[in-house]
Amino acid sequence: MNQQIKTRRSARLMVVDPQGRLLLFRYHDEHQAPFWGTVGGELLEEENYPSTAIRELKEETGLTCPIGPLLRERDDIYAVARSTPARWLERYFLVRCPPTEDISNTHWSDEERSTIQAWHWWTLEEMHEADPALFKPNWLTELLDDILQSEPAL
Repeated sequence: MNQQIKTRRSARLMVVDPQGRLLLFRYHDEHQAPFWGTVGGELLEEENYPSTAIRELKEETGLTCPIGPLLRERDDIYAVARSTPARWLERYFLVRCPPTEDISNTHWSDEERSTIQAWHWWTLEEMHEADPALFKPNWLTELLDDILQSEPAL
């Protein structure tokens, strides 16, 4: 039986504070070992990538910061939390936010509550010292380095 793979679209956010730290969530689900990934999520039917980015930033962090430029696109096949593998079309946007430790999970879905284990503001140095396999996708360190070289921390 040949089943067609579903395509899903997702807005992902490189949330960077004035010190150049990147906000990442530690995810864990039944599909893979725990990993650190960006804020973001799937587009709803009536949404486009920028409107999803705004909604996901508020829902997952409680922050209301301007959504910056598109940084990178990703086309990959994987499964997340209780789903079957799908083709994910992701767009990564830069978000510059003030420094804060007050990340709110008030508006998290049940799925987010069960899969997001922690959050951390990563410095570029911390990311370089960590095993690259801890990050999904594994080029997040490279992308943060590119951001900080083109738009240095304040």
